[in-house]
Amino acid sequence: MELRVLQYFLAVTREQSILGAAESLHLSQPTLSRQIKDMEEELGKQLFIRSNRRITLTEEGMILRKRAEEILSLVQRTQEELSISNDMIAGDIYIGGGESDGMRYMLRAAQKIQDEHPLVHFHVISGDQETVIDQLDRGLIDFGILYGDFDHSKYELLNPDYTDYFGVLMRKDDPLASKDVIENTDLAGKPLIISRQIKLSDLEKQLNLSEKDINIVATYNLLFNGSLMVDEGMGYAICFDKIINTTGDSSLIFKPFAKQFISKPTIVWKKYQVFSKASQKYLQICKEMLASK
Repeated sequence: MELRVLQYFLAVTREQSILGAAESLHLSQPTLSRQIKDMEEELGKQLFIRSNRRITLTEEGMILRKRAEEILSLVQRTQEELSISNDMIAGDIYIGGGESDGMRYMLRAAQKIQDEHPLVHFHVISGDQETVIDQLDRGLIDFGILYGDFDHSKYELLNPDYTDYFGVLMRKDDPLASKDVIENTDLAGKPLIISRQIKLSDLEKQLNLSEKDINIVATYNLLFNGSLMVDEGMGYAICFDKIINTTGDSSLIFKPFAKQFISKPTIVWKKYQVFSKASQKYLQICKEMLASK
């Protein structure tokens, strides 16, 4: 399958019309129709459901659209990296991670490299651990920042000297907001909003509560939406500190646990990864920052 045909396929998915896609590609409609039909025959799958009004994707078509976007994105990145002069450090660096203050370590290193090499551009992609690992494994990001347990065997690791603290995000008018710290018994039976990465067994252990005393009413993968649930009175979000702004006119407040449980970030990248010069320089700066502590 040629890259050109993948571009044709994505144009049809975007326009939802053979005619519209043909016009955007400056092709005749019969030529584009033949290319799409040949692709379906090559794959042995129907990719589109055709109707008088528009074209929609089949399940197989949706899978191909996702893979085609990834393939063409990687091709574009490769072309850009190869076109850079041998003595120039420039290009794009992709970092994936969850919402945490620990991301500051990665961003400090980013600022350092941009001070010397302003043609290096960074793209930070937010996502939970499952999303970050998936993007790392498929080569869509260069570095990830992970918390908790994961398979270390596939990755190289850096462990910044940084700690994130857990606590409870709640409304300022909540009765618990008057407390300096939150005891585990304060949350017994209370409606809890937790990250989808947190396992019930881990929560039982950390809070020292039994399953019957833990009332999970909602989950989130990015805390901003979790904070909206808290603001609407749905419950208490268990989360890292320093993510949601609780100063000024915010209706929310963060309270630490009396018995702290903490988490440390790990910077990861694929073993045997072939990096661009920009990514190599970035990794060098990260290691230098760690060594200087």
